[in-house]
Amino acid sequence: MEFNQKEQQAISQIEGIFGEHKGYRRAHARGAGYKGIFEGSGEAAELTDAAHFQQAKVPVLLRFSHFSPDPTWADAMSPVKGMAIQFKIGPEEVTNIVSVTSPVFFARSPERFMEMLEVSRSFKKGRPKLMELAELLTDFPEVRAMFSSVKKMTVPESFATGIYHSIHAFHFEKGGSRQAIKYLFEPDAGENKRSLKDMKDLPFGYYEQELAERTARSPVSFKLYAIIGEADDPTDDPTRDWPKDRERIFLGRLVIEAPDDEAEQALYDPTVMTTGISCSDDPILKFRRGAYRHSYEKRIAENG
Repeated sequence: MEFNQKEQQAISQIEGIFGEHKGYRRAHARGAGYKGIFEGSGEAAELTDAAHFQQAKVPVLLRFSHFSPDPTWADAMSPVKGMAIQFKIGPEEVTNIVSVTSPVFFARSPERFMEMLEVSRSFKKGRPKLMELAELLTDFPEVRAMFSSVKKMTVPESFATGIYHSIHAFHFEKGGSRQAIKYLFEPDAGENKRSLKDMKDLPFGYYEQELAERTARSPVSFKLYAIIGEADDPTDDPTRDWPKDRERIFLGRLVIEAPDDEAEQALYDPTVMTTGISCSDDPILKFRRGAYRHSYEKRIAENG
């Protein structure tokens, strides 16, 4: 696959700001891979032909992660956590969902994302200076939603107790009809949280170790829902959340069983779709395809 100049530039920019950590992903560098099963409910069968959302069980790979591009950052420096899932629909077919513990992203276009990366240079060693933060909010008004979310943010007690959002919208398709949706994962263990202040005393690697101990005792599970979009809900802007009163459809249950090396190395491209699902017109979502692939190929080459 060829990458356009913008995607390559973004990866180079991340390396220039956060360091070139060979063998790691250029975003969400540190994490842990697992294998499991997804049990489809069949409740969305009237909206999509997607095989994994019928009444069926499919194997999955998944990876929990910290958002930082620098794998040496402490757990507390990455308050947003991620969960990426790869559904193995057939011998040669997969589809992915990438989700995080924030309902919104901080940029609505690749151009804004790259501009804001430069601003983040001041974040590298800790909090941004007050004047720099004020300037950021003035220059990039769409980032206010992200900072508002972070200001109120609590952090999951465990990777297993976070609520994960797809951020991007997608379309369910069936018989010529399309329905805009977003994905939401809710933990069966309950949403146990801690404040950002409480994170500072956590040891490095706490989240990975806690999850390994938890899954050794029993499987971890999440319920997956489709949030049903309405006519005025934006599908092209990941900085804007949808109203909380939207209808939800239960898609199935994700059961996480054990650590897995393949899952840690897999490429979780959020634009890899399957029959019955399509990408929205979100420019950040489209941008991720090439950026993820470029990062993946660099990582694989570095690891030999």
